[in-house]
Amino acid sequence: MSRSDETGSAPARRSRVVVVGGGLAGMLSAAALSEHCDEITVIEQDTLPAGPRPRKGLPQARHGHMLWCGGAEAMERLVPGVTEDWLARGARRVPLTSGMVGLSPQGWYRRWRDSHYLISCGRDLLDWAVRERVTARPSVSVLQRTRALSLTGGPDRITGVRVRTEDGLERVVEADLVVDAGGRSSRAQQWLTELGVPLAKEEVIDAGTVYASRLFRSPAGHEPFPVVSLQADVHAPVPGRTAVLLPIEDGQWLITLSGTRGGRPTSDNEAFIPFARGARHPVVGELIAEAEPLSEVSTYANTANRRRYFENVSRWPEGFVALGDAVAVSNPVYGHGMSVAAQSALALREQVAARGLTARGLARRTQRAVARPVGMAWILSAGQDAFYPGAAARGPGPADRALSRYVGRLMRTATGNYTVATALTEVMTLSGPATALVRPRVLLAALAGPGRPQLTDPPLTERELALAQSPQKTP
Repeated sequence: MSRSDETGSAPARRSRVVVVGGGLAGMLSAAALSEHCDEITVIEQDTLPAGPRPRKGLPQARHGHMLWCGGAEAMERLVPGVTEDWLARGARRVPLTSGMVGLSPQGWYRRWRDSHYLISCGRDLLDWAVRERVTARPSVSVLQRTRALSLTGGPDRITGVRVRTEDGLERVVEADLVVDAGGRSSRAQQWLTELGVPLAKEEVIDAGTVYASRLFRSPAGHEPFPVVSLQADVHAPVPGRTAVLLPIEDGQWLITLSGTRGGRPTSDNEAFIPFARGARHPVVGELIAEAEPLSEVSTYANTANRRRYFENVSRWPEGFVALGDAVAVSNPVYGHGMSVAAQSALALREQVAARGLTARGLARRTQRAVARPVGMAWILSAGQDAFYPGAAARGPGPADRALSRYVGRLMRTATGNYTVATALTEVMTLSGPATALVRPRVLLAALAGPGRPQLTDPPLTERELALAQSPQKTP
């Protein structure tokens, strides 16, 4: 706490940050700044549960979330010990690629020796473990059931946030820095333009994807079981269907299906397994055919790729940073949202640590730093979804098609070449730059081709098949 010095001078002014949004991106932002600021106030319109339970403002939590190692390691740097918390509560650390059975658009991947990993558990558990640690920090406080209404200040500097509390009263929470982590419902564009900040370019690519998810009791019980991921082929003249089996905590399997326009899943319980069998391979449907369902089917349709190019705004105000879904959202099928939020929060911390919370130009530099992980995920998601009919105002151009052909070549080679499979995994898990795909040895391998014959069936072991077909286990 600041105090007067021995000469009796006035106490030093306390530095203040406001974070809009108490979800994962907001908590990671608070963690990023907690050692560089005296007071951090998180504004959250929802009621945050005291444990790993659902909350109203996160309907997508009922669907599968894969936390790639690039995001998990960023979170661990921001919130030390959180990985141990996840695993202690039943999350799985899935080695890649030995712990995944994956069907790419070009064929089945082999289960190579491990190079990366992912964390598999329910989204409520992921969020709660982070929130529990961050809110325990003395500099962090949360205003729940409080709505952010607008920004205060002007086009050159943001000075705070006007809020309405649950009792209907409005007031201004002043800040040296405002971080918008308000998610898909962020109103940053509107708030900034109301103050005279130029409008950011916005791009939308919408494949019309709908998700359907259901929990099952794992026939394998608590025994380790691989993630099973069946990707769509964006170039096939049929709707894109995916099916993912995630082993999560409490001996459960979370099954998430998706489909684009003309082939979307529904909330009909009876149609769930037939839809799963209708993916590019029926293996997920077959694995759950005799499994005990533990929930009804939940659907989710807010899946468009949307990016706001805040980093290119000509006059970006001091004192304001947007990150997470407030900047860009990707089709969840690619699993990058949480990892991008974590890497963006890490970029925020690095900028503040290097220059100070009130340094001139900090907001613009941070926004440009945030654009790097955002841009990577955008290429991986929007670059694929753009090939679905009606997804974008303009179809893919020559450069997009050339890149897609090269990536397709890499995927085909990866089905029988460890070097290329590892390079693709590095990029997909956001563990390394896209330049990993154009390293000389990767280029040479892509030219040579897979080297091994393609697999004709999913690479499940006899033990895994036996576990999946064993009688249902009860707790």
